[in-house]
Amino acid sequence: MNEINVPRDRLEIELGEQLNALISSAHALNVKAAAKFDSSIQPAAFHLVRWLYSYGATNAAALAESTAMDRSSVSRLVKQLQALGYVKRETSANDGRGVVLSLTDYGQQKVLDALKEKESVYYERLSDWKDAELHDFIQRLRHFNGFRS
Repeated sequence: MNEINVPRDRLEIELGEQLNALISSAHALNVKAAAKFDSSIQPAAFHLVRWLYSYGATNAAALAESTAMDRSSVSRLVKQLQALGYVKRETSANDGRGVVLSLTDYGQQKVLDALKEKESVYYERLSDWKDAELHDFIQRLRHFNGFRS
């Protein structure tokens, strides 16, 4: 037992339930955002676009590793995104041989438009939280996710 008289294993089960609810909710919102971004692409393609938006330009191998996709899937999806004008390929400035993938200006704007709806759901859920509560929640999530600061 602990100071709140709930067995630790019960707390861990409750945490798992809440994490599953969050993941399910986030996935559903991502699917909606992907459809808003471009209904002709798969949600996996939107996942790549989101990653590039959040973390910036990278090569295909790093993108595949970071998104837990195989390289052939990433290659196929990037070609589709490039043909639609969302992603561009450029020669690496570092060695002149490698290829760097990034969002086009059009791709960035489309991501912003798609995310507004998704973010509005979360902002609505947080609207009655005090700033200190939100800050505490962010810090706890950072700690849980293994980030220190």
